[in-house]
Amino acid sequence: VQLQASGGGSVQAGGSLRLSCAASGRTFSYYAMGWFRLAPGKEREFVVALSWTGRSTVYADSVKGRFAISRDNAKNTVYLQMNGLKPEDTAVYYCALGSKRWGTATPDADEYTFWGQGTQVTVSS
Repeated sequence: VQLQASGGGSVQAGGSLRLSCAASGRTFSYYAMGWFRLAPGKEREFVVALSWTGRSTVYADSVKGRFAISRDNAKNTVYLQMNGLKPEDTAVYYCALGSKRWGTATPDADEYTFWGQGTQVTVSS
């Protein structure tokens, strides 16, 4: 399984970005997907997760109301729409594919088997 994340970049505070994560090598639609981030000097942080059905989500409190996750099973792709970006959102963002078929949305990183290579998001004040 390969996950290819893209869409990162540099924006000013208040700006928006949309990250994409394209999956190959597995029946994407059966699995939950998640986004995590890693900022310099900090531990990996959960951002958002989406169930295999696409109907259930879990968001970190820090991004609620600003970020939105979605999936397009026909394209084997999950998206992260990020609005109202803040400097504290600066990090490398990683997408992850769940380990179990018909998985629920979960913030537990141990429930994800495959990880993308990460895409850098930089928000300046």
